[in-house]
Amino acid sequence: MIEVRNLSKRYGDKKAVNDISFSVGKGEILGFLGPNGAGKSTTMNMLTGYISSTSGQILINGVDILENPIEAKSNIGYLPEIPPLYVDMTVDGYLNFMYDLKKCKLTRKAHLKEICDLCKISHVRERLIRNLSKGYKQRVGLAQALINNPPVLILDEPTVGLDPSQIIEIRSLIKKLGKNHTVVLSSHILPEIQAVCDRIIIINKGVIAADGTAAEIADKLTNEHKMTVRIEGSTHTASDKQEITDALKSIDGIKYVRADMEREKGIYDYDIESNEEIDVRRAINTLCREKDWNILMFQLSDMTLEDIFMKITSGDITAVKSNDENSSALAGYEIDFENGSSGAEKETVSDSSEIKEKKDKKSSSKKGGDK
Repeated sequence: MIEVRNLSKRYGDKKAVNDISFSVGKGEILGFLGPNGAGKSTTMNMLTGYISSTSGQILINGVDILENPIEAKSNIGYLPEIPPLYVDMTVDGYLNFMYDLKKCKLTRKAHLKEICDLCKISHVRERLIRNLSKGYKQRVGLAQALINNPPVLILDEPTVGLDPSQIIEIRSLIKKLGKNHTVVLSSHILPEIQAVCDRIIIINKGVIAADGTAAEIADKLTNEHKMTVRIEGSTHTASDKQEITDALKSIDGIKYVRADMEREKGIYDYDIESNEEIDVRRAINTLCREKDWNILMFQLSDMTLEDIFMKITSGDITAVKSNDENSSALAGYEIDFENGSSGAEKETVSDSSEIKEKKDKKSSSKKGGDK
């Protein structure tokens, strides 16, 4: 439903978006993430046709958004971070106006009723938009995006200003919409992305830094396993903590141990990181049995989306490389986060074929030297 090919956006000498490519299929919910200044909003604006690209192509349901913008945009329902509302209109008046603006051919009364019921705004249809709470204004904005039943929905921070119960309702609604629509969801609430989205793209410094499920990205980022073990020492005193910490560190495969807060007298949680190739759980159990220590809790801790996001965007990673040569996530080159720059920025050429040609020359030169 969405196809992005070698998309770039330049402002003077600055490349806000640098030769990115990805696709989103029908019925897929994509989480689109990135820190401030990464190129996320620029990409979203190009997807909706709000701004044009410097180079590259965007196809919405097979239609090029630059060559045929009206037809392409007719396939998009868009909710920007600040909903585009006319606050002096009633909800009903505004939705009817949007119905006419989008030249919707669905039965007006039944279609608007269905949307209002779906967004749970039926009881405020006669009220002025200016008198609604921020949460209800957000719902009205979502309702206008759904008018004409577009196959593609692009939602930028759709739960901003909602209370916890409303957030849960909107999450459920997005999941429901994902069965029949292609959804691109941008949010700074990372647990929301992890709970709702089928796939995640993280953009950083204008290039795609990661693409896949949270589990797939985590597997590429680290070969470590994390766990938390709650252990009761034999003497029930604080002196047990150091003894247990030192003993856990001596187990083959354990790379890091940190004693957390005291949960009860003499009972501490121990955060452990171990190498992926070695399952240390049985060794921990054997050690505790031999030392007469009681294991009161054993919990594996996978990388959260917050962990992934911070590793990619804060410089903790020296390089992330795609395992799939056809993947849009860093296909063919690396990102050097340690030095705060991307491989694409280091290259004087941005075209992927030129980068490949440059690499082929380096490869052939190396082979010549070996001879």
